[in-house]
Amino acid sequence: MTFTFSALLKELKSNIDYNRKALENSLKVNPSLTYQKVNEITHFVGSRYRLNLQIHFPDSRRLSVIDSYGTENLGIVFDKHRKRFPIQREAVKKKALDLFAASKAEDAYMYEGKEGVRVTFAEGRLEILPGSIHLWCNVENEGVKDYVDWLFENVYDLDKPR
Repeated sequence: MTFTFSALLKELKSNIDYNRKALENSLKVNPSLTYQKVNEITHFVGSRYRLNLQIHFPDSRRLSVIDSYGTENLGIVFDKHRKRFPIQREAVKKKALDLFAASKAEDAYMYEGKEGVRVTFAEGRLEILPGSIHLWCNVENEGVKDYVDWLFENVYDLDKPR
């Protein structure tokens, strides 16, 4: 069975919706509890896919926008020790340029034998490493889900042991 980014997002959103009342109540009482609950939800969903899923809140005011949970600023760690892509780095960049109009794909985090790619476009950026991806954008933006689904299949290959 192949796991996709789209399936992961669907499950994450389902779990957030299921816990919506608890999240809303904790926001009123103590926003730190909300953050803790979000971490529990993402940990649960990520563990089902054998990965570390995170929702980041670079702007703490976004914590109060429950509808944004699972749609922006996501981190997905597959293998934090992996240094090299299993495919040519140029293929990772080319696919990004094919899917995102007016984007820029460049080498990034290239030190100590590691490699990575940063894709920037008007709506945000993606930081792609051999063992993780960080989405600093809304995942509903055109092309993002398709690109990350492609990465899941071609770079992170969840069907093979890590």
